[in-house]
Amino acid sequence: MALSRADTSTLGRWWWSVDRWTLAALFTLVGFGYVMVLAAAPAVAERIGASSRNMFFAKQVMFLAGASAVMAGVSLLSPKGVRRLAILGFAGALLLTIATLFIGAEVKGARRWLNLPLLGSLQPSEFLKPCFAVFAAWLISEAKLAGRRGTAMWGAALVSYLGVALVLQRQPDIGMLLVVSSVFFAQIFVAGINLALVGGLGLMGVSGIVGAYFLFDHVHKRVNQFLFGEGGNSYQVDVALEAFGAGGMMGVGPGEGRMKNVLPDAHADFVYAVVGEEFGLMICLLILGLFAFVVVRGMMRLLAETDLFVILAASGLLTQFGLQAFINMASSLHLIPTKGMTLPFVSYGGSSVIAIALGMGFLLALTRKRMSRAEEGTLT
Repeated sequence: MALSRADTSTLGRWWWSVDRWTLAALFTLVGFGYVMVLAAAPAVAERIGASSRNMFFAKQVMFLAGASAVMAGVSLLSPKGVRRLAILGFAGALLLTIATLFIGAEVKGARRWLNLPLLGSLQPSEFLKPCFAVFAAWLISEAKLAGRRGTAMWGAALVSYLGVALVLQRQPDIGMLLVVSSVFFAQIFVAGINLALVGGLGLMGVSGIVGAYFLFDHVHKRVNQFLFGEGGNSYQVDVALEAFGAGGMMGVGPGEGRMKNVLPDAHADFVYAVVGEEFGLMICLLILGLFAFVVVRGMMRLLAETDLFVILAASGLLTQFGLQAFINMASSLHLIPTKGMTLPFVSYGGSSVIAIALGMGFLLALTRKRMSRAEEGTLT
């Protein structure tokens, strides 16, 4: 059913105000998620002795369907509604992330997951990322608008960041901490604070990375393995590179890949390697282009925006989305040290895909064409 520009219903106003190009790019990535979990997951399920070869695929179908609903539903909100939901989400996700330190399931030396009745395994820090981006944007924008009276809001923003950073460091989840820190620093830079302070924060970030290298054994091993080829286990990276090489320009064909049979995280952190083998360089570049399009398109939409909160929140969400995609693809290609981080919407994962959908729903809501105040007030 076609929607007329004269349609004043909630759906009609949404359709003519949302960025349909970004929406199309995101749902195309969701489509790739269905294709890739069907290609990679059965081999993984068979290798680990799962009850069904389609176990991961069946779960991911539900995850992606839920993610699509979340993204579409959240995109209906006004900026005020986005802010309210993000503040509540930040408080809840932070409490649950703190809870992982005490009652979380330990996997490979890290406590990042909660085993909840009915819901199964949940990684609350995934939801912390998009909610913190919006929450921090609200605090920073309020501080900037208050001028010299905004010291308390600046303090609240810094304390919030340091609290999140401390919890993530204790899990430990250094990759997640890197993403959250990048979002926060990017928002401060966009807000236009003193360059000396930006430099100081940058120095603090570099010091944190160096400290992680010396304090965390798994970080030390991964960096040494990447730089010097010593220590650590490079098996997955080596297999991933073989997969890219085998795929060539056009790939070996859907379902014909062989490396997924021996690649432990073929359906999750290394799904991009499966794409490379079965679909080739051209589809890899297409996926890369879709991520770049979402980020660039979002930034272009912000050029005409005057609301500082919207600018900062959307900038943080775009930074997070683009950086997560870059880390996943660059790790698979051995361009950076390996880091277990999913490829948004394409990799298997429940918490990750729903949290990414929440963040992109926030983005779509914030970058909609602004209507009259009366109309905006109906979706708070």
